[in-house]
Amino acid sequence: MSRQPKAAKRSPRASAGKDRKGAGKAPARKATSWAETSEQRAERARRVMAALEEAYPDARVALAFTNPLEMVVATVLSAQCTDARVNQVTAELFKRYRTARDYAEAPPGELERAIHATGFFNFKSRLLRGLGRTLVDRFGGEVPRTMDELVELPGVARKTANIVLGNAFGVVEGIAVDTHVRRLAQRLGLSKEGDPEDIERDLMALLPRELWFRGTYLLIDHGRGVCNAKRPRCGECPVAAMCPRLGVDGSVG
Repeated sequence: MSRQPKAAKRSPRASAGKDRKGAGKAPARKATSWAETSEQRAERARRVMAALEEAYPDARVALAFTNPLEMVVATVLSAQCTDARVNQVTAELFKRYRTARDYAEAPPGELERAIHATGFFNFKSRLLRGLGRTLVDRFGGEVPRTMDELVELPGVARKTANIVLGNAFGVVEGIAVDTHVRRLAQRLGLSKEGDPEDIERDLMALLPRELWFRGTYLLIDHGRGVCNAKRPRCGECPVAAMCPRLGVDGSVG
């Protein structure tokens, strides 16, 4: 379930306008972010994160897990599926599949039935069997703790590896760029790129390392709760005054 920003922290500009004609509309768009220097953009990025921290103090990974194996499995299952649905499925899945070998040796059809509700279950079951086999054969059945090793696992690219490292091991090597982080980075004028790894590099250059992990979930919660793909609620946005809204209502910067 999406976490909404705290009502008490709503943007003063949005709240103050309720009694005026046009209340609820977003503030006028500021000058384009690409006129900024890199230092100005970095400063704005930090101010955006501070505002989001105030709005989403409980931002965190929404997937339920108790160990690194559960974390990586849940993240693989979350592709094209809501976290809430994944948590429903894994509540039973994790009772039956406790080790990497359990996934590697899952009988035909059994794992598919267990994860059916997450969608693309045939593809995901192949990934999970391959992941389990790789963990058994190469890593002693344990989830590795480095980026280079994690991305060798079936179904694990940098985004998933960042999520697993940060949440399961407390290791921060980058920023997990999912669909929400990508959309917000572009709308906020923090990256012109389309490729997730290029966006990650841009964000890492703008934000201090101590904000990489936390920033991921602040952006995700805001993307789910307010700055959604089709109808962003700019009038309720706690960072509206700092956002050029690139790509929103035809804005191109």
